[in-house]
Amino acid sequence: MTASALAHSVPPGLVMLIGALLIPLFRGHIRSAYMLALPVIGLLQLLLLDSGTHLSVQTLGLQLDLLRVDQLSLVFGYIFHIAAFVSVIYALHVNDATQHVSGLTYAGAATGALFAGDLVTLFVYWELTAVTSVFLIFARRTPSAYRAGMRYLVIQVGSGVLLLTGIILHHIDTGSIAFDHLGLGSPATAIILVAFGIKAAFPLLHNWLQDAYPEATVTGTVFLSAFTTKLAIYALTRGYAGTEILVWIGVTMTAFPIFYAVIENDLRRVLAYSLNNQLGFMVTGIGIGTDMAINGTVAHAFSHILYKALLFMSMGAVLHRVGTIKGSELGGLYKSMPWTAAFCIVGAASISAFPLFSGFISKALIITAAAENGYFISWLILLFASAGVFHHSGIKIPYFAFFAHDSGKRCAEAPWNMLVAMGIAAAFCIGIGVYPAPLYEILPFQVDFAPYTPTHVLTQLQLLLFSALAFAVLIRYGVYPPELRSTNLDVDWLYRRLGPTLIKRVVAWIDHSARLLKEDTKGQLKDFVDGVTRHHGPEGAMARTWPTGATVLWVAILLGAFLIASFYA
Repeated sequence: MTASALAHSVPPGLVMLIGALLIPLFRGHIRSAYMLALPVIGLLQLLLLDSGTHLSVQTLGLQLDLLRVDQLSLVFGYIFHIAAFVSVIYALHVNDATQHVSGLTYAGAATGALFAGDLVTLFVYWELTAVTSVFLIFARRTPSAYRAGMRYLVIQVGSGVLLLTGIILHHIDTGSIAFDHLGLGSPATAIILVAFGIKAAFPLLHNWLQDAYPEATVTGTVFLSAFTTKLAIYALTRGYAGTEILVWIGVTMTAFPIFYAVIENDLRRVLAYSLNNQLGFMVTGIGIGTDMAINGTVAHAFSHILYKALLFMSMGAVLHRVGTIKGSELGGLYKSMPWTAAFCIVGAASISAFPLFSGFISKALIITAAAENGYFISWLILLFASAGVFHHSGIKIPYFAFFAHDSGKRCAEAPWNMLVAMGIAAAFCIGIGVYPAPLYEILPFQVDFAPYTPTHVLTQLQLLLFSALAFAVLIRYGVYPPELRSTNLDVDWLYRRLGPTLIKRVVAWIDHSARLLKEDTKGQLKDFVDGVTRHHGPEGAMARTWPTGATVLWVAILLGAFLIASFYA
């Protein structure tokens, strides 16, 4: 079988998904080389694929398209393999087969979902991503990580249950399970949208992200940041492009996390809120649905995976070396970790959409599409969100970790493999920002957009400079929220605190009511037994011995009454 024929018979992702199961068989440098080879082989296979459906099977009366390739799935496939490769490099120093197997099976499942041509195959991979990724949280082996992992698993599996429900209803309605454009034409597709929305961290459905990601291991968070939410963005792009309600969901997502990120002390949790903010730009682009908006969404997902991984890697290196990631306990680390600080600044510049960095050339497509298609209010909110992300990720993350007051902490620089992974991600962030043409060429639609025009550059620089000025003024006059040990209340309070409290009170009320009912029933039963004993007990009237004569008399009376009744009858 030729290489091309083999590539067309194996769904992408299986190389990592199945190959990861063999990782425990290897040790040392052989294990490291093997893990690095898996995403490389997977990417080479991907480069051999042509557009079209290459692998279909019939089962239970359903046609499952296991390998459907188009430009949308290819772009996400490329970045998923790159992210897996960089994440593996970052994790090479970890001697924990559980994390390695979990990370690569998770990456493989997410990649396989990109090439599912039907909803049933998508569902299988959808649930696999949940089951495989949760071990990246459990692997931290702390009580809080275990609890967060269980909540994460329940919510992610719940998303899969909703997806399966929607698939069944959609098949009943249409007789089809094809994974193409779905829209909001029926209750079934609405349920599927909610399932996708949970993984995409829609407002009110988002807190699994801020709950679980900061509790994962140092390397696990890097894997988590790349796949779950971007798989949801891919699914929304394929199934719901042009669904206008997504515009308003998206702009809400860009705005509200800013306020939480500004007051949050845990810097990995700040990045989790920032991740939510960046997803909002992508969801907005999907809702607009034009060629430019979809190109912007895909390009921003590509860029975001890289710069968000870079930021999580830099904060993970700090946590690895210092043992804390609280902004109130850090500062001055640029003296001990200069390379990590430099890479963090590259990530911060990228997420802030500075010219010559990757976020600029992708976010500009979405904001321009909003302006050109008459979404004026949405455009204003996106500008506000762009300024806000510079505050909480562009400035706050590097400032409080590396340049704020000197915490006095001194440590070694990050391990070499972490620095190599950060260096690769930083090179992509700068390379894409300086020369975006290769990325633009692989997007789903032809790109007719020049990001580096005087208008675009000056507008963005003005926005960033005024945002920086606002930060400086707020810091100078003590108005900016200080980094304090605190717990910020979010929607998860409803199911982490209010829900359990209400359940406990309901259970206590039921228990009290049952106890009262039991006591009342016992009292009534006792009265009944006492009454029966009183009449039929050894001393009761019904138990006394009657004289023979009285008995004969009553028999005669009853017989006479019977004869009279029979005569008249």
